[in-house]
Amino acid sequence: MPLPPLPDPASPAERLAALARGVGNTTLLFSALMLANTGQALSTLVRPFSRRACRDANRWLYDRWGGLCVLVSTKVNGARLVVTGDEIPRDEDVILMANHQEMADVPFLWDYAGSKGRVGDMKWIVKDALKYAPGLGVGMAFLEMVFVKRNWTEDRATVRRLFATFHEDRIPLWLMTFPEGTRFTPAKQERNRKRAAQTGIEPLRHLLVPRTKGFVAAVLGLRGYIDAVYDVTIGYEQGVPTLWQFVEGLPKVAHMHVRRFPMATLPEADEAVAAWLIERYREKDDLLEGFYRDGRFPGPSRD
Repeated sequence: MPLPPLPDPASPAERLAALARGVGNTTLLFSALMLANTGQALSTLVRPFSRRACRDANRWLYDRWGGLCVLVSTKVNGARLVVTGDEIPRDEDVILMANHQEMADVPFLWDYAGSKGRVGDMKWIVKDALKYAPGLGVGMAFLEMVFVKRNWTEDRATVRRLFATFHEDRIPLWLMTFPEGTRFTPAKQERNRKRAAQTGIEPLRHLLVPRTKGFVAAVLGLRGYIDAVYDVTIGYEQGVPTLWQFVEGLPKVAHMHVRRFPMATLPEADEAVAAWLIERYREKDDLLEGFYRDGRFPGPSRD
């Protein structure tokens, strides 16, 4: 079952302090985002002469803005990550897949990427509607994020073209994916159980059965370029925070268990890659079962 939402502070004074932090942090980050968008617009002036220089400029801007988000999270809000699992090198190009409970997962994943110096290399597979979000949508378009409509018939050509570009141009890459396709809620879990039963797949307890087509396309399209798949399982202690609660500085700890799978160990056929993904999610489900029982993931902490 999903963890309940993170409760707001009981004290009016604590709620007021959280609101003040949230407003201050939002003002700072949105203002910095507007400056970054301006720099991104200016970067188009060099694109006719050098696509690499244009991309490098956008990567630098993204890295600085994402780094500011990490600074606000860790230094202003006092949030920290407890990381367990495999030791991850800093210089690999990877597909990173994570479970998805709330939008607060995203900045905590930024924190993790920041610990490896890779915030600027993160490219997200995101819903097409986000391209219209003020500031953020423009930035993601410049950064060549992978916008999808969650209709594989419509998305197939766009996804394959972008993956071919990443591969051919050797773009430094952390491709960020939420294979469940949406945030985990009790209502979505019930619908997912019914779909899983119809296809003969055993439902999961703490996750949705992942959608496989996008992940399969990424593995097949980026093979020979990507070094590994990182499987990140995110857990929260006292409840799942919303994005606004994250900005307010309410969640103080997030846990991440990281497993590294070299690309050479993944199967090559479509159906076999899909089965591999589902099996990894069964293991993630077991990891979350243990986390909710013991309050931690297995292994020593790397935080």
